[in-house]
Amino acid sequence: MKALVFDNGLKFDENYKKPIPAKGDALIKVNTVGICNTDYEITKGYMGYKGILGHEFTGVVEQAENKNLIGKRVVGEINCGCGNCEWCAQGLERHCFNRSTLGIWKREGCFAEYVCLPEKNLLEIPENVSNEEAVFVEPLAAALEILEQVHIPPYKKVIVLGDGKLGLIIALALNAAGLDITLVGKHEEKLSLAKAQGVKTQLLNELKIEKAYDFVVEATGSISGFESSLALTKPRGTLILKSTIAASKEFNLAPIVIDEITVVGSRCGQFAPAMRLLESKRIDVKPLISDIYPFEKSIEAFERNKEKSSVKVLVKID
Repeated sequence: MKALVFDNGLKFDENYKKPIPAKGDALIKVNTVGICNTDYEITKGYMGYKGILGHEFTGVVEQAENKNLIGKRVVGEINCGCGNCEWCAQGLERHCFNRSTLGIWKREGCFAEYVCLPEKNLLEIPENVSNEEAVFVEPLAAALEILEQVHIPPYKKVIVLGDGKLGLIIALALNAAGLDITLVGKHEEKLSLAKAQGVKTQLLNELKIEKAYDFVVEATGSISGFESSLALTKPRGTLILKSTIAASKEFNLAPIVIDEITVVGSRCGQFAPAMRLLESKRIDVKPLISDIYPFEKSIEAFERNKEKSSVKVLVKID
């Protein structure tokens, strides 16, 4: 089969071995794949992963033990737990110590004509949700994870820092939940995508940095973004970290103690609530799509993803 493989560089391989599903797995013919910043970080050495990239996809089930799945359009939760530990018993496979993660850790990804995932990880796509919309389920689920971890009263002030793909999706998700939210970023054209759906926005260089927010979501992936987020959080407020930050300089964590700030790390989320949000059309993710590339031009798609002007780049495989 054809596959986009990372091994000390990106390579489009037209003769990669087609996967054989293990017991309990389904074989899925991939249709649409989204490029995530995690994919880009992997190409820079993150996680030490080598193999087929990609974890945001839609596809059609071709082979499964559960015959009712065959022919269904699906998305798939990316973390595959051992099924035997306390975390898996709680439905928190993303914290299983023996997990594999699609296209990130110990499991081949979805930038290929076929991918395998456990049948229990699959979620059927409703008829009124297109493949281009459904490919957003994974990042949208990550955004909604905030509401599972933290109770945010509707009268509290929330600010999201970062107008990249993750920050935009978080802003749209929290806004759809009826929260008092402001999205802050550096790019007027990106902020306008959220503003068009009723999100309050502000340019970073016009923002007054003061401890005025009850809940602050950091989605910049930068140390300066983290420092600004901390400076915006009220005493006894909550700082939610949605991006991993590799420190290249020292920074002051004393305000966390002095202001008694609660810091919450937030990563993956559940797919079903995200799919319901798309099915109900409470948010529109289509304006976030910057470009759609054919599979054979996947490497060009990765280059496009690096550009500041891009938001979400998709690749059509089928």
